[in-house]
Amino acid sequence: MRSIIVFITAVALVFSTTAQAERIKDIANVAGVRPNQLVGYGLVVGLDGTGDQVTQSPFTTQSFNNMLKQFGITVPEGARMQMKNVAAVMIQAELPAFSKPGQTIDVTVSSISNSKSLRGGSLLMTPLKGLDGKVYAVAQGNLIVGGLSAAGADGSTLTVNIPSAGRIPSGAIVERMVENSFAGGQPIVFNLHRADFTTANSLAKSINNMLGPDVARPIDAVSVMVTSPANPAQRVDFVAMLENIEIKVGEEPARVIINSRTGTIVVGKNVRVSPVAVTHGGITVSVAESLTVSQPNEFADGRTVVVPSSNVQAEEENNPMFKFAPGANLDDIVKSVNNVGASPSDLMAILEALKQAGALKAELVVI
Repeated sequence: MRSIIVFITAVALVFSTTAQAERIKDIANVAGVRPNQLVGYGLVVGLDGTGDQVTQSPFTTQSFNNMLKQFGITVPEGARMQMKNVAAVMIQAELPAFSKPGQTIDVTVSSISNSKSLRGGSLLMTPLKGLDGKVYAVAQGNLIVGGLSAAGADGSTLTVNIPSAGRIPSGAIVERMVENSFAGGQPIVFNLHRADFTTANSLAKSINNMLGPDVARPIDAVSVMVTSPANPAQRVDFVAMLENIEIKVGEEPARVIINSRTGTIVVGKNVRVSPVAVTHGGITVSVAESLTVSQPNEFADGRTVVVPSSNVQAEEENNPMFKFAPGANLDDIVKSVNNVGASPSDLMAILEALKQAGALKAELVVI
């Protein structure tokens, strides 16, 4: 019987095209115009026996008793409650910018104890708080759960996706508005999603070419300040015009990204290699196992036994040396690697060695 170990990896070589025009709204956002995260703690009821186990989650019983007290119901002390249809959950939501009271937002509900499934449950009214501790929305409604679980009498179980979490579309009503500085009459600041001095300078120049000199001023590699009207209605029209301006985005710096867990390698467009010669050989180890029968002599005192036998062999590849010419670009790197048939793991070792030798003119990032 032969034991074979196979390692499967993937190589991704990504070619960046020439710098293309991008809209400002796709590469930047207006400072102060952002969502806010909300969180809450509540109870899901109406489960089909898949709720929390009371003995292992006493806080579920405590929360349920506190809720009953608000309705004038007092549970006798020492009463053993078996709430198989109730589960303690955490609710999270994102409050979009400019949300007004009365509008609705989606919420995600997740079990925090040992509930097997939230399918068929209903979330009771739960306040959602922000980082400042104030209530900004109230959530309630029936859950949509994409997962399911089932168990047989013999103890076998089947689980599809994640049944302990679900969503409630439009499940929360906004109760409080988050103030922002957009209508304050201050200059508008665009913040780039990725810091780049070239892009920030190009953004400011594009705005000035349309509206006149000194309307936009780059602050740093991320932010560009734009003088804007003080009237809120005019500011909306002003930003709507600016965010559709197309600008030339600066090229990314030369980088090689290596994901050592998946074997994925991404080589950027501007990667260069100095003149250097490389050779890389691999060793293949194969293990073959077989079983032999050992029998005693006819008149010997012994017994027949099965004895394993292993045969281990190692072969070293005889890979040729390849050379990078002066100023080798991405195309040259790909051709050289493909000609010698280097695997992703081999390429990782080659790139690391090139970086140590000072021949790889790029930042090597391992994720």
